[in-house]
Amino acid sequence: MTEATEASRRANGAVLGASPFDDVTDLEDGERGFIAPRPDTVQVHGGDRSVWDTRAFDFITGDAPPTVNPSLWRQEGLNRTGGLVEVTDGVDQVRNLDLATMSIIRGETGWIIVDPLTTAETAAAGLALLQDHVEQRRVTAVIFTHSHADHFGGVRGVTSQQDIDAGHVRIVAPEGFTSEALSENLMAGTAMNRRATYMDGTLLPLSPTGMVGSGLGKTNSSGTFGLLEPTDLVGHEVDSLVLDGVEVDTLYTPDTEAPAEFVFFLPAWRALCTAEVVTHTLHNLYTPRGAQVRDALAWSKAIDAMLARWGAETELTFASHHWPTWGHEASWQRLVAQRDGYRYLHDQTLRRINHGETMLEIAEEVEFPPALAATWSLRGYYGSVNHTIKGIYQRYLGFFDGNPANLHPHPPVEAARRYVDDMGGAEAILERTRADHEVADLRTTVALDLPDVDEQYVLELSHGVLHHRASGGEHPAEVDVTALLAEDDLAIEGDAAAFRTMLEMLDDFGLWFDIVTP
Repeated sequence: MTEATEASRRANGAVLGASPFDDVTDLEDGERGFIAPRPDTVQVHGGDRSVWDTRAFDFITGDAPPTVNPSLWRQEGLNRTGGLVEVTDGVDQVRNLDLATMSIIRGETGWIIVDPLTTAETAAAGLALLQDHVEQRRVTAVIFTHSHADHFGGVRGVTSQQDIDAGHVRIVAPEGFTSEALSENLMAGTAMNRRATYMDGTLLPLSPTGMVGSGLGKTNSSGTFGLLEPTDLVGHEVDSLVLDGVEVDTLYTPDTEAPAEFVFFLPAWRALCTAEVVTHTLHNLYTPRGAQVRDALAWSKAIDAMLARWGAETELTFASHHWPTWGHEASWQRLVAQRDGYRYLHDQTLRRINHGETMLEIAEEVEFPPALAATWSLRGYYGSVNHTIKGIYQRYLGFFDGNPANLHPHPPVEAARRYVDDMGGAEAILERTRADHEVADLRTTVALDLPDVDEQYVLELSHGVLHHRASGGEHPAEVDVTALLAEDDLAIEGDAAAFRTMLEMLDDFGLWFDIVTP
């Protein structure tokens, strides 16, 4: 196993010292309601290839190894636990069978599936787990909470176009779902998929020195992806519907985590499904895989609208990733923290934008206040404060920082050629680099004999430190050695190049440096 560097050990140790690891609420919630374990593997139809192997993450146990951030190790330990769990009597979840979480609501005659995962095989395995351990019932409705592939791609594993055409199953989705699902996954799909493999580390070995998870969950399954058209759309004009006898209060929340998204409240259970608007991580506003930049202000206001409409009634929350939060107070506090977190980053970024600061400056300076920084569900497991701020800046001002020199920059290769040319060419740069590298370990000793004053000195260069001492006499003399070299008034015996190299390493100091301005 690759050893952790000393820098990694220090950084991870700092996380241990600055995090509330004594708060075990999430650990208890992650284990709560367990009904049955998930299958160890899921095969494609026909059984000739595995599309999901949960055992691959069994190494995530115990204390964090030195190579992994302890906070991330904690999160991925929580993401590893799963199977079939009861959220409340009549609402169940299947966790850790894909990147997302699939929720199931008991209707009057059948099951209502919420977000049927990425591929048909894992969705079918999750439904089978429910049928085997709770009750055999048909699927009567499917809800797509939003337009990201890990929440609808497995729909053909739980229902079919034939059942929809026959009127046996309704598909509910937010307005704009189909166009957004197609545009994100097709129009720029190749680039997004390529960048996603890099962002998520999907080609890395699953190990404490490779990939441990994605923060939102483990990773996407690799089975059969599909899509079925919605029969019902939720928009601004729709605030409730009845599915298989179940009252579902809805809130359309576009331009939050997805361009097309909605959340809903189940009055019968006083349960709020927050889709992917509120999860157990600070989310991306700009995702490194590439996507439209999300609106931090709209995101915060959507959470505020949830609190205003259902906050007083809510007794539990569950989402399209991670584990539920039980209890009115805990649910309220998590919603408030996430609402305030997105709004804080938005407002502070805009404040600094209007002070003239650039994107990179703002991203380096803004941090959460202590109470938000200590909140587990605002940790940067999937998004981070730094690139969330960059996303906010980009949404308002785009890529340009206002400096004309940066308006039409050279592309990387052309810029690199010019830098090399300006520095004297590749060979000159390499020579300079070699010399700089040998400076760090250069060791030399120079004996100075000043016969006109009958004084002798020793200069010793060691580990980048220049020592001097008198080897005869008592008072050091002030001598401009560089001037003597230039005037040929200095005789050198031995390695003159070493002496000149030592002189070149000495710094020059100007008196008129800036005091107030940098």
